[in-house]
Amino acid sequence: MERVEKLTQEYEIEVEGRAYLLRPDTPKEGKVRERRPGETDDELSEPLRTNAKESGLVMRPLSRTPNTMYALEATEYAQQHGKFMEFHQAAYRALWSDKEDLGDPDVLGKLAEGVGLDSAELLSSLEQQVYTNTVMEQYQEALNHGIRGIPTFLVGNLLFTGAHPYDVFKEAMKRVLEPAA
Repeated sequence: MERVEKLTQEYEIEVEGRAYLLRPDTPKEGKVRERRPGETDDELSEPLRTNAKESGLVMRPLSRTPNTMYALEATEYAQQHGKFMEFHQAAYRALWSDKEDLGDPDVLGKLAEGVGLDSAELLSSLEQQVYTNTVMEQYQEALNHGIRGIPTFLVGNLLFTGAHPYDVFKEAMKRVLEPAA
């Protein structure tokens, strides 16, 4: 997200987060994640390790895969309250650096509080499933557009998936902003 944040400053654009269920079959309580070849307790396997380092990201292998439905709903709550980027970054750090369970509403409540959101209101929205339909609609929309992975970026009508160098984002912005010849 560092590259996206840089893009928002350079081009004065706003980022809209959209939900995508990467592993929709994950049980509500999460599941044990099998270690990939080449991983250690503190190092991911290639090419994730190199991509993370090049991006300046801390990504440590997880022992469990959380069910991210609550996290996606909490992110939508944050977006509706003008705190998408802040919450997204806090959730990213919590998952990949601190190995917190983003399927746990209490963890999400603490993250919300940490970025200036009302923790009690967030937890109530999760309990009442206020954003469940929104998350599912966004997921279905992504599938309808052929999106099958994250991160995926839509810049104008250019769609690209994966961690890309900043120059790829910058070139996409130039193509979108250039008047048609």
